[in-house]
Amino acid sequence: MTPQRTVRVAVNGYGVIGKRVADAIALQRDMTLVGIADVAADWRMSIVARKGFGLYGATGEHARAMEQAGLRVAGTLDDLVRRVDVVVDCTPKKFGAKNAEAYRRAGVKFIVEGGEAHAVAGHSFNAEANYTSALGREATRIVSCNTTSIVRTLTALKRAGLLLRARGTLLRRATDPWESHLGGIMNTLVPESHIPSHQGPDAQSVDPALDVITMAVKVPETLGHLHYWTVQLTRPAEKSEVLSALASSTRIAFISWQNGLSGINTVRELMADIGRPHENLYEVALWEDLVTVQGNEAFYGYLVDNQAIVVPETIDAIRALTELERDPRASIEKTNSSLGISNRLLKQAA
Repeated sequence: MTPQRTVRVAVNGYGVIGKRVADAIALQRDMTLVGIADVAADWRMSIVARKGFGLYGATGEHARAMEQAGLRVAGTLDDLVRRVDVVVDCTPKKFGAKNAEAYRRAGVKFIVEGGEAHAVAGHSFNAEANYTSALGREATRIVSCNTTSIVRTLTALKRAGLLLRARGTLLRRATDPWESHLGGIMNTLVPESHIPSHQGPDAQSVDPALDVITMAVKVPETLGHLHYWTVQLTRPAEKSEVLSALASSTRIAFISWQNGLSGINTVRELMADIGRPHENLYEVALWEDLVTVQGNEAFYGYLVDNQAIVVPETIDAIRALTELERDPRASIEKTNSSLGISNRLLKQAA
């Protein structure tokens, strides 16, 4: 039997996205997580060591600070990059664009996350929409959490021949939970300063044919994002047709008010109860009983976990760039199986 090919992967940045991506890479049989690079020398890096991941400082100065904190350091980011096939850059917004040039000079493939502009990689990725266009590329960008949800849902309707145009309102959480002591908003709602908000044009960076406009409002909570959508269909349809189209995505999970899942908090509690690490919700959690169809218009709402939804997309992007798997369905199945992704979240609780 021919041994399975594996690729060597690095994660640069061990924040809310980076630590989830690192855990997911470690679960893949066709990937080896060579190490984590970061600028911090605090408790988060102790977790890296506890998990047995190789630890690297972003620079020599950062590596020395880690050593002074009693951490075992394998080298610097430059050392790490020379040892891998692909780097997943999960550093804060704008840093990925700066790091991209270093990755190019090193001749290593790389992935940036949604805080970076499309131009940084020249390609924006969603596994169910444009996997094959990323095959063998030097780099790609995983679109933002909200954009990922938009592309998943609209692509499902488009595949079924039902999508004409879509208009969405996004209620965005104010900040990440672990940073809520540093900022965020209280006792107010803050609309984005222009329409469309950036998520609509961002979705078009994946699929330029999407006719989509978004509006967004920051709200004083940190658990997740809530979307409301009005979609004009190509023809009058039944609710069952719309539900069937949405169910064609393996990464849209139906939830129900009748099961007590009436808010973001209850869904996060479900994630904890079924044993998801960090309460990760990788799927778009869409209220099945909220879907309404009137003639050629469909209305629905769903929630998005901004810390986790991009994780499976990142795993699939690694396979596409390195051509570990040329068939998008095969990659998606592998990723879904490793992370326990399911159309029916409550099945996992049975």
